[in-house]
This record gives sequence, structure tokens and C-alpha cells, in this order.
Amino acid sequence: MNAPPWYAGGLRFTCRRCGACCTGAPGYVWLEPEEAAAIAVRLGVPLAAFLERHARRVDGRLSLREMADGRCIFFEPGSGCAIYEQRPLQCRTWPFWPRNVAGPGDWARVAAGCSGMGSGELVECERIESLVRASGLPPRRPPA
Repeated sequence: MNAPPWYAGGLRFTCRRCGACCTGAPGYVWLEPEEAAAIAVRLGVPLAAFLERHARRVDGRLSLREMADGRCIFFEPGSGCAIYEQRPLQCRTWPFWPRNVAGPGDWARVAAGCSGMGSGELVECERIESLVRASGLPPRRPPA
């Protein structure tokens, strides 16, 4: 029988829309075709125009573009995410990604840069596990 996860009692998180997860080092915000279509509708532009201006192909997948400073193309300093209601699944599942909940130390490390972690709404264990699965992201790589 498996031991319960370290977060069996739940974790507190409420998005403060601060942008800490939208800025910083370059990376990828994976985007499914239906998410791209929803964002294009939100922006009132044809899908082809949205893809040309706001997305890029990486290893056959779509990712949102970034600004030169590494922030998401939709993050606006002072006002936050311009597409918050249509943000991709990767963004909606933050911070409940496999590597962030692998252990209490991983959670604490990430929480040091995210004011919404450790405060606000209690997210129950079952919901955390559902978000981790939904993220589609790989688990944290073991140390080399």
C-alpha cells in the first residue's frame, strides 16, 4: 500500500496574479490547438494571425512566445495576464506541477518566489493530484 503524499492535508494557494510564474528565465508555455483557438477568439483575431504573432513551434508542439526579457508575451507589468480567463492548462495548473509537489523542499523552494503559495485557499489532496495529472508535465528529474 502506498503511503499518503506529503501534502495529504492539502496545500494553500491563491493566485495573486503577480506574474512571478510568467516572468524570469526563458522556458515554454505549452499550448494545445483548442487553447490557441480560444485565445484567438478572446483577442478577436483569426487563429492564423494569433499563431503567427503569439506562438512558436518547438519540437512539433505549440508554445507561447516570450518577450526578450523572458516574460510571457501576455504578461503586462502592472496589470498581469492579459488572457487570464483563457490561459493555457499549464498556467491553470500552476503551482501544482509534479516537480513542485515532489517533496516539501521543492514546494518551499518554489514558494519562495510565489506569494500565492502557502496562503489563501486550502487546496485538498485530491484536487492537487488531479491538477498534477492534468498538467501533463513530467515529474522532477532525479538528481544526477
